[in-house]
Amino acid sequence: MIIERIETYPCLHRLREPYGDANGYKKYRSCYMIKIVTCSGLEGWGECIDWLPTLEVGFRKRIIPYLIGKQATKRNKLVTVVKKWHQRAATAVSMALMEILSKSGGLPICDLYGGMWRDTIPVYASLQSYRDTPYWEQQSCKQVEQALLDGFRMAKIKIGGRTIKEDQAHVKLLMAKLDSQMSFALDANQSYDVASVGAWQQLFSEWRNLLWLEEPMPMDRLHDYVLLRSKLSIPLAGGENLLHVRDFHNLCQLGAIDIAQPDPMHEDGIDGYRHTLSTVRSFGYRVSPHVFDGALTRLYALFAQACLPSWSKMTGDEIEPVEWDIMENPFAKLIPLSPHQGMVTLPKGVGLGIEIDTDILAHYSWDGSIYQA
Repeated sequence: MIIERIETYPCLHRLREPYGDANGYKKYRSCYMIKIVTCSGLEGWGECIDWLPTLEVGFRKRIIPYLIGKQATKRNKLVTVVKKWHQRAATAVSMALMEILSKSGGLPICDLYGGMWRDTIPVYASLQSYRDTPYWEQQSCKQVEQALLDGFRMAKIKIGGRTIKEDQAHVKLLMAKLDSQMSFALDANQSYDVASVGAWQQLFSEWRNLLWLEEPMPMDRLHDYVLLRSKLSIPLAGGENLLHVRDFHNLCQLGAIDIAQPDPMHEDGIDGYRHTLSTVRSFGYRVSPHVFDGALTRLYALFAQACLPSWSKMTGDEIEPVEWDIMENPFAKLIPLSPHQGMVTLPKGVGLGIEIDTDILAHYSWDGSIYQA
């Protein structure tokens, strides 16, 4: 199976209204897809994210010339080489080669992973809570209420981008409306220190429907995380930007978190991502993947979650939820797969088992214009 050609699909969508988190506001959503085609006609799709000009130049000038003519079955070697140049690009390559391998064997991707433990996975609605308006709290509440109407029973909201007083007022408003109907994760995007988190503890102890506190501090402050974990009444989660399994090994070895959140798009390929999952599981910790960017990436996270042993036997076949972006983002629909009552039923066909919506790629094709603003 020789690689004959590689097509790239850089896409951009400018948002009607910016939204954001503690890191600032997003004014656009982007997507970068590749399709690897072999001489025998087998195709595989991959996805990554970065500034589009960087990805386009990197693929056309270096990555594609390197891959053309190579054996598609040499996935580990090819991904390792590409990873030295651009780690996120290597993830796209690993996805595409994984799909080609599954098609060549006439198998679903999950069968290559050893088979599913389950074919439905819980998902939570992921929001970017902030708007640059005087009534951002009400806007956020309306979105969460709509998520509830759409069947979600879990949601992640943002804190850390406003004062603690403002953020607490926002969460109190949500709790007053939806306390008995939804569970919430709070994501601070590494914006606090230990003392700042302490200002939330009284409320944490009062609310019984909190899933976790996500990345309250920079993830390199491991000993602060250990200290905080011993004091908080809710689980600590994090790790979306960690690049290697060894980073998660350190977190688990120190007991710094309760829930690991690797992102397939940020790690060193799909194989590296699955290595992280098994490593975290071996320590006895939970895993709830971060997949805010990328519908194909999210599908791979769902596949991996379906093949992951349960973290607990106490209440049956438990598996942790996967993130589901509900913000304005046309690329979330590249994979025609939707949750029902907060659960996603996975496709079971050969390869991905589902087709990429190429009309979306064509409609939002990036014209090369500057968009960093």
